Amino acid sequence: MRCPKCGCEESKVVDSRPSENNDAIRRRRECVKCGFRFTTYERREERPLLVVKKDGHREAFERQKLMRGLMTATVKRDVPIETLEGLIDSIESELRDSGITEVPSQELGSMVLKRLVKIDKVAYVRFASVYRDFKDVDEFSEELRSLNNES
Repeated sequence: MRCPKCGCEESKVVDSRPSENNDAIRRRRECVKCGFRFTTYERREERPLLVVKKDGHREAFERQKLMRGLMTATVKRDVPIETLEGLIDSIESELRDSGITEVPSQELGSMVLKRLVKIDKVAYVRFASVYRDFKDVDEFSEELRSLNNES
């Protein structure tokens, strides 16, 4: 690591600890030449997650896009934003930990539904109606029946 003050390429680690949100290692370093102290962060290299759509095209996974869908499904429901963020965090962690770089949109939707049904059943049905693209009332009714049978 190059010293930001003198440019020397040698430094020693004085202190090392996890960052506040545990997504990196925070290291305090000291330049061996000039003694200047500076902080560096070491993070896991993350490859981009891609979502494979029904028509086969790929797009980058966007937390904000998923959050918008969840916010729409939970409108006028008593679901805290922190709960939705936790849901997205758990999905993203599961995908990254599995080592895959591409996930079909159907699988991503299923992951959301699996978690959402435990949080709010009305939001589950709302999200499912868009995700599964219900064409008529019968499909909607069938989903409600299956939800009731699982309870």
